[in-house]
Amino acid sequence: MTVQFRALLVHLLTATGVVFAMLALLAAVDEQWGLMWLWLVVAFFVDGIDGPLARKYDVGRNAPRYDGVLMDLIIDYITYVFIPAFALFSSGLLPGWTGWIAIIVITFASVVYFADTGMKTKDYSFSGFPGCWNMMVLVMFAVAPPWWAILIITGFLSVAMFLPLKFVHPVRTQRWRAVTLPMALAWVFFGAWAAWVDFDPASWAHWGLVVTSAYLAFAGVLQQALYGPDG
Repeated sequence: MTVQFRALLVHLLTATGVVFAMLALLAAVDEQWGLMWLWLVVAFFVDGIDGPLARKYDVGRNAPRYDGVLMDLIIDYITYVFIPAFALFSSGLLPGWTGWIAIIVITFASVVYFADTGMKTKDYSFSGFPGCWNMMVLVMFAVAPPWWAILIITGFLSVAMFLPLKFVHPVRTQRWRAVTLPMALAWVFFGAWAAWVDFDPASWAHWGLVVTSAYLAFAGVLQQALYGPDG
């Protein structure tokens, strides 16, 4: 198998994310929220492994016909932003006008952020909240906080997209990667577990989601406080 063919296979792996997105959307239309989140967790896992494979096989040089970065951004917007926003609106977690505000703010702010050429820092972390609404909304499904708390968190994270706050990339940020990568894998596990049991409040999965999400959300900010903006 040539390196060019392997590079092409990496592009095709990335492209499977949109298939999982469609399966998630079909489940969401039928209000099968557990199934929807299972497909989104699978898409999240694929997104976590295709990047390292793309760099390993240098897809830009060995399969240059297809723009893997563009493909990844399109799929990320669908799976990280669009479908989670739809789920937040349709699930009843945000009643009435609050749901409308959330989906408008989330989708509008996120498309602007995704087009920001300065979204990455020198250490390959993210500058500003990286639009990981799939993670935030999944925790909301598991914990089911009051609507006003969800609205406050949504507003804060929407503003945080454009603040000089650092958010770690689970794979590419080298500092604390020995902790960050297992935390990201644990998030996938707990997310799949919570969705599998259809967010049973008796499950311990939601506590795992809260802990891992809190680490992934604040690790970069803590690094910034300890080592400076470029640390």
